[in-house]
Formats: sequence, structure tokens, C-alpha cells
Amino acid sequence: MANESTSSTLSELYTEIVAEAQFVASEKSIMRNLVKNYAISGGGKAVEVPVYANVSASAVAEATDLANTAINPSSVTITASEVGVMTTLTDLARNSAPRNVAGDIGKLFGEALARKQDADLTALFDGFSTVIGDGTAVVSSAIIFQALSTLRENALNVDECAVVLHPKIAYDLKAGLTNTFANANANDLANEALRSGFVGRLAGMPVFETSNIANTGTAGDYKGGVFHKDALAIAMMQDVKIETQRDASLRADEIVATSVYGVGEIHDSYGVELHSDSSIQ
Repeated sequence: MANESTSSTLSELYTEIVAEAQFVASEKSIMRNLVKNYAISGGGKAVEVPVYANVSASAVAEATDLANTAINPSSVTITASEVGVMTTLTDLARNSAPRNVAGDIGKLFGEALARKQDADLTALFDGFSTVIGDGTAVVSSAIIFQALSTLRENALNVDECAVVLHPKIAYDLKAGLTNTFANANANDLANEALRSGFVGRLAGMPVFETSNIANTGTAGDYKGGVFHKDALAIAMMQDVKIETQRDASLRADEIVATSVYGVGEIHDSYGVELHSDSSIQ
């Protein structure tokens, strides 16, 4: 199209936005690093993930033929869709601003796409069949250990498991660990929570906080998750992509950021939903 601006005609603006957006998206998203990542390539907009069930070995008597074990994996299909955000940057705004407007837009776009990815992944916690809590009690370290026992029952490696909570839910976990922030006999984990506000590792699992967990509709109620890396997945077809198009009559550039991905639950038994209520509103 004649009115399109290209990377050569707007090289400075284009380069600044792309670099900033990709950096922020990588830094701000926590969930993407905690789940299985797949790439969609070679045509199509979906990826099919084979899921193999466990098989068991049994004792066999000498000179006795082994029984045949059928291997019939199920599969989960993750379909990608587009997410995006757009703004129009006028020439006057870009040229008169005392700071790098292009970089600012890149930061805003990157954060928006990262939050969307996190929100889509944390929304999958509600799909776990195993649920601890009904939204009437606060979370505690005992509940975290209870959730871990469910995962360990499935022979999962604790080193590949994680806890993700809303900050208001995590508050009660920290308060409990530190005896409402005033524990005279605090252990190392409680001391770290007091010093930095970061719980660290509990029950061998890292504890993360993200505000990208939607409220259930009841004040103070949020659904967190304790899960293995293979419980959930994100399939990327296109990472952060920035495009610009010139609108000459408006004396402006349309700036569009998009990403194409899908999320899905792979192993239902590899995750536990924590439905908790916060003591603070």
C-alpha cells in the first residue's frame, strides 16, 4: 500500500519500539517460564500434544510369556489466536515530546501483552479437578504442603513444581510464616519474608505472586495454583510483533502490537487449584 511506512522509512521509530516491547514482555511475564512451551510452525494454527499414560511392570514367572501392554496415548490440541493493541502516534506528539515516545509505547505494549499471557495461563487454574479450599479461608503453609502431597502422589519431581498466588492471598501466607510479622522465633524462611517480602521456596517449591489472577467475583477470593511444569502449556505461533502504518492525511503513524498464541491444560492431575480468601480487602 502506498501509505504504509516501512522499517527503512521509519527505521529509528520501528527499531526502538520492537526492542523495548520484546524486552518488557520477557521480563514481566512469570507464567510463561513456569509452564511447557511449544512452538507452532510448519503451517496451521494448532499444535497437538501427545499424552502418554503411565505403564506398570509386574512380576513374571520363569518360562512364562509376558502379556502385551497396549500403548495408546491421548492428545491435547492447543489452538492459537491473536491478541493485540494499537495506538496512533501523531507527528506532533512524537516530535515535540521531551522523551522517547516510541520507547514508552513499546514498554506499554510489551507489558500489556505479557499481562494478557499471564492472565490466560492463570485462568487455567480453575480447570484443575483437584481443589483445596472453597474461598472461605486464608491460605497457609499447611495447605501448600497438602497440595504438594497430591503432586508427589503422582510421582512428580518437586523441583519442577511451583506455587502461584495473588498478592493478597500471599499476604496471609507470609503473615502466617512470620506469626503476623512479629515472630520472635522466626526460621530462615520467615526471616526472608520479613526482610524482602519474598517467600522464597516453601515445601521445596518457589512461591510466586502475580496480580494477573482474576477475582472470582467475591471480594478477596482468588484461585491460585500449585502445579508441575507439564500441567499447563503455551503454544507460540508468533511472539511480540510490532508493525507501523503511515496515515499521511492524519500526519501520524498507526502502531500495532500483536502476538499469536494459545494456552491449554495438558495434565489435569499435575495441578492443584487453591481457592482462598484474603484477610485483607
